[in-house]
Amino acid sequence: MPVSEAILTQILAQLDALQVSQQTMQAKLDAFSAQGLNSPLEPKPIVGLPALASPTPATSPKVTPTPTTSAAAPTTATRAPLASASPTLNDAKSSAVPLTDKEREKLLYPGRVNLTTYPDQHGVSPHRLQWGATDPSARGPVICSRLTSSIKQRNAIGAHSGSYSIYRALSIAMGTLSPTHKPDYSMTEPPVNIPPNPTWSDPSKIVSFDPWGHLVPSVFAKEIGGGLDVRPSIAVTKAHLKMSELDDAARKGDIEVDGAVVLQSRPVIDVNGETLPDVFPGVEVNVSKAAVEPVWYLPGVADRFGISEALLRRALFEDTGGMYPELITRPDVKVFLPPIGGLTVYIFGNPAFMSDETKELTLRVHDECNGSDVFGSDICTCKPYLTYAIEECIRTAQKGGVGVVVYFRKEGRALGEVTKYLVYNLRKRGGDSADKYFKSTEMIAGVKDMRFQALMPDVLHWLGITKIDNMVSMSDMKYDAIVKSGIPIHKRYDIPDHLIPPDSRVEIDAKIAAGYFSSGKQVTEADLVKTVGRTWEETEH
Repeated sequence: MPVSEAILTQILAQLDALQVSQQTMQAKLDAFSAQGLNSPLEPKPIVGLPALASPTPATSPKVTPTPTTSAAAPTTATRAPLASASPTLNDAKSSAVPLTDKEREKLLYPGRVNLTTYPDQHGVSPHRLQWGATDPSARGPVICSRLTSSIKQRNAIGAHSGSYSIYRALSIAMGTLSPTHKPDYSMTEPPVNIPPNPTWSDPSKIVSFDPWGHLVPSVFAKEIGGGLDVRPSIAVTKAHLKMSELDDAARKGDIEVDGAVVLQSRPVIDVNGETLPDVFPGVEVNVSKAAVEPVWYLPGVADRFGISEALLRRALFEDTGGMYPELITRPDVKVFLPPIGGLTVYIFGNPAFMSDETKELTLRVHDECNGSDVFGSDICTCKPYLTYAIEECIRTAQKGGVGVVVYFRKEGRALGEVTKYLVYNLRKRGGDSADKYFKSTEMIAGVKDMRFQALMPDVLHWLGITKIDNMVSMSDMKYDAIVKSGIPIHKRYDIPDHLIPPDSRVEIDAKIAAGYFSSGKQVTEADLVKTVGRTWEETEH
């Protein structure tokens, strides 16, 4: 028998033995339940510690996972869900004797660790979730909570708040937040209407977030009232933008103060509180805005990238350090809340005009660049592009149309700021010429761009946008993704040449030569060596 077949036979025999062992464990757990006894994995009262009351209605104790092993679902340890009485530490805090970390851990997590769950596990009954259903009651809420009231009905993997879920975990560990804190959503409804449109019920159009996310407290009020931990993943609000660049534009007459879209700011006062009537106070801009957290429908995401759902799940599991075992063990759960940044939408003008094809619409899709957007670094054109696009959106709104800026948290082309700064160092030490621009990134990151714009158009469909009159962008990736999704773009244009900082000419020329859109200057590969950025020595004064 070949060696490979012998090894495979041994593995299968071991898997069969493990399956028999786990079936025996399941039978013992069932026996405990039948006798009305506590399961060995269920929370037990802690002698000598204060009793803790749950602030929310509790359901019956949760049955913990008993793994059933297969070649596709490796054996893992299990974790008992939170007990209904465990999360509130207020009484413990008031105790004269402070709790040790071990005692606090037992109060928060009194059972054994549940690393994963399985579809056929006793007590697991995911709440119905039909992505793309025409109404929220048929679609069902997204439930990822491991709290006692919800863990049996979890139908999503991951946690709310994206990367900020880690800070929530820290707050719970430190005792500053109760895991069962129940938010009061009574006065949080959107002041701006983003109504359902046909794309919400098309499972191929919106796959990267929950289109009902801003309406959760109203459309899933029954489920929330029944004790399920269902949370909004979108928030919509209104605000004023105050930017020094817009003050300058108003001062020069590039945008006008109309009292509707653009308002004059309050008078400037000095350190003594006296008004300075001769000083231009600048302007503020009326906007509506929405913050959106990622909620991935895995079959749709996989299809969008042209890969299988199985491959997507495996990659997400393996290349995040095995953070989410249920990506492998729960193929029945199709929704994943990834620990990544979301996006923010800024709307200039009447939001209802976004879905009105008779109204002009100007769009800028912008990927985060902290160094430029916030701190004004001039090695790239990110901030000039963003401020120019905002001005264009304002002008469109003042003409009776609407402007939209979508700001994605994809720092450094989704490579991250550390990688970006390493690339900067390589560029400045290696001769910062445009012909080396993309190669420098590939030398560090192995790829020149990881933003993968295939998911980006989802937010445009959610907003009801069916055509774009003006797109401020030179990115072919963004343009192609939007058009491929079914939204035509009538005109696109790039940043005016006079707004490009000298040191960022390297970036712009490299992009033009690589095929990015340009309405003006054309650059060949042979020209790139002539475009050179500022050296470090030139910045030292």
